[in-house]
Amino acid sequence: MRISKKNIANPDHKMVKDVWNAFMADGAVFGKYDIPYCPTTTVTIPRKIITWDEAKSIYKKQIKSDISFKNEAYVCFYMDDYKFDGARGIWYDPYKVLTILCHFGGVITPDFSTYQDFPVALKICATFRMRLWGYWLGKNGIPVINNVRWGTPESYDYSFEGIPENSIVAIGTVGGSPRQIVNRERFIEGLNEMVKRLKPHTILIYGSDKYECFDVLRQQGINVIQYPSSTACYYERRRNHE
Repeated sequence: MRISKKNIANPDHKMVKDVWNAFMADGAVFGKYDIPYCPTTTVTIPRKIITWDEAKSIYKKQIKSDISFKNEAYVCFYMDDYKFDGARGIWYDPYKVLTILCHFGGVITPDFSTYQDFPVALKICATFRMRLWGYWLGKNGIPVINNVRWGTPESYDYSFEGIPENSIVAIGTVGGSPRQIVNRERFIEGLNEMVKRLKPHTILIYGSDKYECFDVLRQQGINVIQYPSSTACYYERRRNHE
């Protein structure tokens, strides 16, 4: 599929750069803290999940020989923020990002960081941007799965806003939680709160699932599916060639 302004939702947008890409919110329903509601638009479970960096690399190679190529992998943003956010990040030119993403099976909404030492306003803003990006991509025909990110208990007030109940959600375990023991209790507490509030039937994990908390969820009847991170895949390839 070739993306142009004619087949993108809200085609009357004049590409005038605004502070927060307000055109992406056209038609959105807003909840607490004006966080947009982001429907889960996927109808299938991803067979593979790759990072935004990997998606860009695949796009750059494939588009030269096949302008309508399709890759079944879902694209995630479980990576350092500087690789997808900032002055030249995904907010800089959403249409260019959409042009790349439409060649893939679907998207897990961006994982904008909400570090514990961030001001609350920035953490709410990061959550807002996760949902807004997902809403806009879904509106433009991209299968979307909501990424969920939480912090300490006060973050529960906004971390789960804008996500439908009884749907598929995704989380990443490639960072400090729950790998670092110092953060594990906080992670598990938030995970249980997410399940309580959102009641997901399926949880996708990008990274390791070798933690008891995920086994407990499986015992509760929740479909927990693990996907290896790009780093894990790299080391696996190295081991296979040794």
